Amino acid sequence: MFEIGGSLREARLKRGLTPAEVQKAIRIRDRYLQALEEERWELLPGDAYVKGFLRTYADYLGLDGNLYIDEYNNRFAHPDEPLLVPERFARSGPRFGGVGLLRPLVAIGAIVAIVAAVAAWQLSGSSGTKQGTPPATSAPTTTATRHTPPKHHKKHVSAPLPSRATLVASRGNTWLWVRSRNATGPTVYQGTLVQGKTLPVSLKNGPVWIRIGDPPSLDVHLGGKLVHGLPSQVGNVLLTKRGLKSA
Repeated sequence: MFEIGGSLREARLKRGLTPAEVQKAIRIRDRYLQALEEERWELLPGDAYVKGFLRTYADYLGLDGNLYIDEYNNRFAHPDEPLLVPERFARSGPRFGGVGLLRPLVAIGAIVAIVAAVAAWQLSGSSGTKQGTPPATSAPTTTATRHTPPKHHKKHVSAPLPSRATLVASRGNTWLWVRSRNATGPTVYQGTLVQGKTLPVSLKNGPVWIRIGDPPSLDVHLGGKLVHGLPSQVGNVLLTKRGLKSA
């Protein structure tokens, strides 16, 4: 004989383990672990749980789980539950005329009768629903009035105006004088634009004033598109983000 709980506690302390660490490792609540170490078997769910907990706990601590189960069976295990039929009837064989056997038979017959009555009641209820009982009418439903959501007209979003233009000497050389904003603004470019060459012009700070020596030789591109409105002979124009104006 040995102390089951005391030896478990001693093995745990030697390994430097706390009940919380053991619980985390073997998934047994710490209150059950404490009950095992104190041999308070009444705090555990039953013999089957006690034996399972003992084996798991002992094996985890490096002990022989079977040895602990044998010790528990010898000293603390509860006897098996008694049979429903008394043992004397089981030894003597069936006695059809005795009172001892009649009582269990009467009890069994009563249980069978109750089960049969419940089954018959369920069958009659289901058949009545199918044959005699009118089907349950669903509550009247009201058709919800559909409200057509107002149409939201998309606002027309205009594309941003171009911020630069390109002057191209497409058909010959042309003399140019480009000023910022107006005819009195600072000069941006002054000179001859050779045929085939281009001159980029920024419109971020406002329009530009241009004097053209040979307008038929020049093309103006704004936003990637050819702009019309150049004079036919020497003249001045105002180039804005929207196009050309005479100046």
